[in-house]
Amino acid sequence: MSFQAYLDGAEKKTGKTPAELLAAATTRGFDATTKAGEFLEWLKADYDLGRGHGMALYHVLKNGTEISDKHVGSKGTHRDESTQLRLDGLANR
Repeated sequence: MSFQAYLDGAEKKTGKTPAELLAAATTRGFDATTKAGEFLEWLKADYDLGRGHGMALYHVLKNGTEISDKHVGSKGTHRDESTQLRLDGLANR
């Protein structure tokens, strides 16, 4: 599954865009210094999100929306269309 697909899947499961989920995380005090386990526990408890979706959101929380170009343009299941992740939701594409 691509990185973007994990973010899109989190939106499908929760009804909230990745941007909305990250805004809620910021409101709760989560930031780039937060440990992954603590962040994942919150996502599981409040949104019933699993580790894959949670780690995609955690990566954005810690590192921003840019990802490696390792899989961009590849044909594998992990391919992404761009090095920039979209957080604005499926309806905006």
